[in-house]
Amino acid sequence: MAPSAPPVAAARNRALTEKLFSELSPAISQEVLEALDRGGFHWCTPVQEATIPLLLSHKDVAVDAATGSGKTLAFVVPVVEILRRRSSPPRLHEVLAIIISPTRELSTQIYNVAQPFFATLKGVSSMLLVGGTDIKGDLKKAEEEGANILVGTPGKLVDIMTNVDTLGFKNFEVVLGIMEYGSLFGILSCCFGVIVICSYCFHSLLHLFGKQILILDEADRLLDMGFQKQVTAIISKLPKLRRTGLFSATQTEAVDELAKAGMRNPVRVGVKAESKLTSKDSSQSEHGPSKTPVGLRLEYMICEPSKKSSQLVGFLVQNNGKKIMIYFATCACVDYWAVVLPLLNSLKGSAIISYHGKMKQGPREKALASFSALSSGILICTDVAARGLDIPHVDLIVQYDPPQDPNVFVHRAGRTARYDQEGDAIVFLLPKEDAYVEFLKRRGVPLTERECPGDTEDVVPQVEFILIRTAALKDRNVMEKGLRSFVSFVRAYKEHHCSYIFQWKDLEIGRLAMEYGLLQIPSMPEVKHHSLSLEGFIPVDGVDVTQIKYKDKAREKQRKKALKRKAEEEALNPKPEKKRAPEKQEKPKRKKTGKQRQSVQTKEDLDELAHEYRLLKKLKRGAIDEDEYEKLTGFVDTDGEGSSDDEPSDLDERKERGSKVQKKLKQSGKSRGGGSRKFEGKGKMRRR
Repeated sequence: MAPSAPPVAAARNRALTEKLFSELSPAISQEVLEALDRGGFHWCTPVQEATIPLLLSHKDVAVDAATGSGKTLAFVVPVVEILRRRSSPPRLHEVLAIIISPTRELSTQIYNVAQPFFATLKGVSSMLLVGGTDIKGDLKKAEEEGANILVGTPGKLVDIMTNVDTLGFKNFEVVLGIMEYGSLFGILSCCFGVIVICSYCFHSLLHLFGKQILILDEADRLLDMGFQKQVTAIISKLPKLRRTGLFSATQTEAVDELAKAGMRNPVRVGVKAESKLTSKDSSQSEHGPSKTPVGLRLEYMICEPSKKSSQLVGFLVQNNGKKIMIYFATCACVDYWAVVLPLLNSLKGSAIISYHGKMKQGPREKALASFSALSSGILICTDVAARGLDIPHVDLIVQYDPPQDPNVFVHRAGRTARYDQEGDAIVFLLPKEDAYVEFLKRRGVPLTERECPGDTEDVVPQVEFILIRTAALKDRNVMEKGLRSFVSFVRAYKEHHCSYIFQWKDLEIGRLAMEYGLLQIPSMPEVKHHSLSLEGFIPVDGVDVTQIKYKDKAREKQRKKALKRKAEEEALNPKPEKKRAPEKQEKPKRKKTGKQRQSVQTKEDLDELAHEYRLLKKLKRGAIDEDEYEKLTGFVDTDGEGSSDDEPSDLDERKERGSKVQKKLKQSGKSRGGGSRKFEGKGKMRRR
């Protein structure tokens, strides 16, 4: 029995249409409809309603849809339907589809989402290939068991495709690439006639059309992560003729060029969200096109550098009981704040989990699974969790550090308000970064301001942050993590794509170091060689940081062993003292010959004569008066005054001297070979 139709207003507000999956045409098979029902999917999102019928009708499509709009089902359903239409089951090692994603988490997530649908295909097997697993085991499994659908990251896919000769791609039908295209189009257009490029997160859609289909999503991310070589290797293994589907969420300006170059009369599908820009008066609102989901409320808060971390803690306290993701700039920042925040009394009892790209595969999977299972808690993460991850029921996104790449801003915020849900996102900005708000608005990402509360100290006493320094004094782990976090943040800020807004030389290093609870400002080139502001930093006196111990006894024991070993090595092999270079004795000056002295004197005389000649010309032109001329040439009394008015004028004397100067300069010019013409041309003077 089909569910009752949702009210029109509810359908719009919750990003759903009034179209059931069972009502799509061409019709979806009963097995896939049952799989959709079991997953709780009855009503289509706009992108699903628009694209699934086109793909099933063998059309080339170019799709532009916001993050969290349901693109995963939009490509999974057509892929399964296309493979279902095969007249015979595939052979053991016959590869029919490849799904490429830039990260292990996205590949795993896609694989898990698609499994119920792949299970409806009889005789079709699938395999997940991601980093962090034993390559020998994967090679053995692919060799012995085979696979018809490969889901994985570029590096592992290349390893399998190049080392397992039994895999066949002759009848290859579908490639799903979780990328975003960008410059990847240049690679693809050289490799085959038709391309399918999806832009934005793993949720992209489809490949349908004809016998061979290629779909790539998040290609920009793949290239940023250095996968261009692997992607090219994968493409070289596949048939060159295929139909194309193009999907984009962050680089829509390049869609037209790509569609013209790689697609044949594509159908353009644009799925735009209507955002609400609410003012303080909730009764007033403005609507406009946005790249963000309908149910997402975006805000920003301007914080002073010395209050940013306290505002964060106050914000977390106010939203206690919610499921929150906090984005930091670097892995080192995540490690540090994951240690520091649980120390604060205000956050005692809150589940705080860290997650970043430098963690080993096991802890990464465990962290993501733990946070997904929580009803409330805090995930501290980097941009590795920005794209595609579909974590259930996230209430709030906090961007403590704005992303280096502005395109990632939307992807971060899109971890909430997914599918038909609602959610909130806020970004913390310094006063000098407020231009970022207008920048995002022009990119179709409007934000409303949330006033920074002035009574944060009532919620988060300053004594709480003194605990951070106290913890650093008692535990070397906290001290070292703080230093690494501080250095990594400054260097990440320095490489910001919007450097005209985020100017690292304007960073208030002193206050920033206090926010990080540092005992001393690290000696780094960015601080030593630039006049950055150290105002607000209070050093801790009388502390030898080399003597601070690890709280973990095992680590402290290892540290002492390392110090002892180093001391023994230095005792056995002392470093040779650097010999000071002997001071060079000044060579006795040789007396100049008479010819050399005459040459020096001649040059000085000529310079003096030339100076007097220039002054005389100024006098003739009226540029200076006689008194000034006399002062400049030295024709004055010792008391500094010129001749008196009753004395005869010495103009004739000066003229005669000027003639001698001109004659002397002419002679000097001839002796130097050709210089006479210069003075001769300028030496003619009119008599007064």
